[in-house]
Amino acid sequence: MPTMVSRREFLAGLTAAAGAVALRGRFAFAAESQTKARKASDVVTLGRTGLRPTLLGIGTGTRGGSLQRGIGQEAFTRLLRHALDRGLRYVDTADSYQTHAMVRQALDGVPRDRYFIQSKSFSRQPAKILADLDRYLKELHVEYIDSLLMHCMTTGTWPVDMRPLVDALRDAKRQGKIKAIGVSCHGWDPLAASPQAEGVDVQLVRINPYGLVMDGKPEKVVEVIRKMHQAGRGIIGMKIFGESGLKDRQERLASLKYILGLGCIDCFTIGFGSTAQLDETMDLVEEAGNLRAAAA
Repeated sequence: MPTMVSRREFLAGLTAAAGAVALRGRFAFAAESQTKARKASDVVTLGRTGLRPTLLGIGTGTRGGSLQRGIGQEAFTRLLRHALDRGLRYVDTADSYQTHAMVRQALDGVPRDRYFIQSKSFSRQPAKILADLDRYLKELHVEYIDSLLMHCMTTGTWPVDMRPLVDALRDAKRQGKIKAIGVSCHGWDPLAASPQAEGVDVQLVRINPYGLVMDGKPEKVVEVIRKMHQAGRGIIGMKIFGESGLKDRQERLASLKYILGLGCIDCFTIGFGSTAQLDETMDLVEEAGNLRAAAA
């Protein structure tokens, strides 16, 4: 029976990861799904970027990264290596999470082509975001970042206002420092305006069936997501479990079944405080995928 994780544990995280896994040098990955992803470790295609993260990504932004910093480097490294061992290859971080150094240490010695990494910048000036990017490369000790997001757009005019940033990031993309240009939005107006944005490859969206910590009602948010997805933008979901972890296992299963059933979410990221939480979610993704396939 899959491990049951209480809401309190999900909120606070566990300082001692259940089922400790010794660090080791094997990082097996599932083959890319030839149909629709049904397992968390299935490799998916992110829009038209050509990038191939796994369906499930490891978020490090729970409460601004405080969860990861709270459990400490040793437990975080154990968690991330456990994720890699189980076939996951997508790590989501950001400057504002203050987890770049933790991610670097956790991935030390892992071949760069074995993971997809996404980070984010709050900078609103071209020169500043390029300076941020150079700093991120050093902090993460990588030669390139797969996806760099303009973080937290808050106005409906952002597709025009942020065009100089997009142009600057296009130069960085040509130089091989990033593989994709992305954006995240906070609020209905910036989300609704997102399909109009040019030069954006990836959209990070807040989505779950309960309307928790989202930019609008689920049905309205999905309408916007579909427009972007149909246009070829890679769509990454977040807040799949809200910020609470939801009430119980059945609610988490229902949310994952909903996400997988939309057909317009390429992959999604969830933050974990323990290997037990990660294992439960991977079990739930597979269960939700099987339920969806059986109903088809």
